[in-house]
Amino acid sequence: MSGNGEALAAAAAQLIGTPFRLHGRDPVTGLDCVGLIEAAMQGAGYALETPLSYRLRNASIAPLLNALGEAPARRTDEPRIPDRTGDIVLCALGSGQHHLLIIEHSGLRPSSQVSFIHAHAGLRRVVRTPGTPPWPALARWRFD
Repeated sequence: MSGNGEALAAAAAQLIGTPFRLHGRDPVTGLDCVGLIEAAMQGAGYALETPLSYRLRNASIAPLLNALGEAPARRTDEPRIPDRTGDIVLCALGSGQHHLLIIEHSGLRPSSQVSFIHAHAGLRRVVRTPGTPPWPALARWRFD
């Protein structure tokens, strides 16, 4: 597993419990799923600026994809590759609704339990969720 991916997952884990706030980019006042990625990247030592021009439902996510294209991770559109710690996964929750999350434990190690970290709008905070993401993966960014 990549040390960079593990650093990203560890930085995301430090944000668990942070309040949810749409367009939130500051862990003190709240984060949404995009803000979680930005804050975790910063916590892992990487600069990433993400757009604020989106709603909970979006017809086009091109600005977000362009911003993530600047991340020091490789994008793959192959959704069926196994999860790896530190993967950033773009999921489709429903029509026009997209969600980003970070794989915390991939299950590739015998002692690790599969889980992911994400900003949960319904629970109003950043949470760790056991298991694999239940939503279809559209794209993934992975540190090599």
